[in-house]
Amino acid sequence: MKITYWSDYACPYCYIGETHLKQALEALGAAQSVEVEMKAFELNPYASKDYTGTTVDRFATKYGLTKAMAAKRIQQIDETGRQAGLDFNYGQTRYTNTFDAHRLTKLAQGKPDRTLADRLSERLYRAYFTENLELADPEVLVRIAVSEGLDETEVRTMLASDDYADDVRQDEKQAQEYGIHGVPYFVLAGKYSVPGAIPVEQMKPILKKLLEEEKLVKEKMQGTYCTPEGCFIGNHK
Repeated sequence: MKITYWSDYACPYCYIGETHLKQALEALGAAQSVEVEMKAFELNPYASKDYTGTTVDRFATKYGLTKAMAAKRIQQIDETGRQAGLDFNYGQTRYTNTFDAHRLTKLAQGKPDRTLADRLSERLYRAYFTENLELADPEVLVRIAVSEGLDETEVRTMLASDDYADDVRQDEKQAQEYGIHGVPYFVLAGKYSVPGAIPVEQMKPILKKLLEEEKLVKEKMQGTYCTPEGCFIGNHK
């Protein structure tokens, strides 16, 4: 089974939602059998590549809140992240453009190691929300990429070019076509949509149902046989 989800590295609920998904898969014993693919979704494609202000100030401006109200809301998000087992420091994040981080993810997704992109995306989330690094900083991206096994020269060359820009834009175009306006947004087995960072206990029954359906399909396919008259399901007589 394959799960596709749209996400942005600067989105706290994306990190929480992705973590809930992995925890649900682990609880079902399906973490190794399910393919999870992240697709790019920039919450603000026009965000500066330079750090321009605190998260509290940005929150207050964006949502029309006082700084005290913004700080309280951020604390609530921090607590939600910590309940998921994450070391969350959302209030200290240094918000910058995430486009190059998404391009780096595309580079990793093209490698033979199927775990590389997942490790990299987890590391990028942690860099932003726990270590409070600027994801538009090329040196930050290079260090993270190399720590997960990517070649430094290849990463620097990619970041200095427009490589994978079209791939990121294609993800975002597909999101528009699907009517996706917020993230995280999960598409399970190509047929069920789950918007938002729903709790693990709500995600588990959905995944369990899909895994059982997939198992039934595989069992039926094992009984498929073909003759000159056509292909059939059942015992070959």
